[in-house]
Amino acid sequence: MTQQVVANSAELLVVEFRFSRRRRRRALLLRHSTSAYVQSGRFAFTVNRETLEIGRGDNFRATRLREHDFKAQEKGTFIDTLTLRRDDAV
Repeated sequence: MTQQVVANSAELLVVEFRFSRRRRRRALLLRHSTSAYVQSGRFAFTVNRETLEIGRGDNFRATRLREHDFKAQEKGTFIDTLTLRRDDAV
């Protein structure tokens, strides 16, 4: 997985995530709201044990204080927009 910061301010962070193969990201507790747009590939996003599979052109939204994880089901890219900047992603 590679990531590139597309936009960054105190209120907003936009990051492009690229996956060259299938991969799962561990569960995290959201401290921000997030919205992801799938540019290519297929992903499974899980929030509070409910899974949504999305592909090219689809989007996904999760509000803060929700446990979530995601799995890249194939090679692909998604754009993640976070309402509070995450210093660990910059």
